[in-house]
Amino acid sequence: MAISLSVVLLLAIILVVLMRGGNLKAGPAIVAVLFGFFLASSGMAPSINRFLNSIAETINSISF
Repeated sequence: MAISLSVVLLLAIILVVLMRGGNLKAGPAIVAVLFGFFLASSGMAPSINRFLNSIAETINSISF
């Protein structure tokens, strides 16, 4: 849960920065948000969640 909340917060910040910088207009941003919302409720959501969790675990296992 903490990882998914962090990803949502990070993506929201990126979205706001892109909109304020003029690189992304409001229309495409709304479409992107709606796409993510409906993708999360689709049958692909568990696969995407497993993929993101495996990436997070891989990053977490890297030691410097």
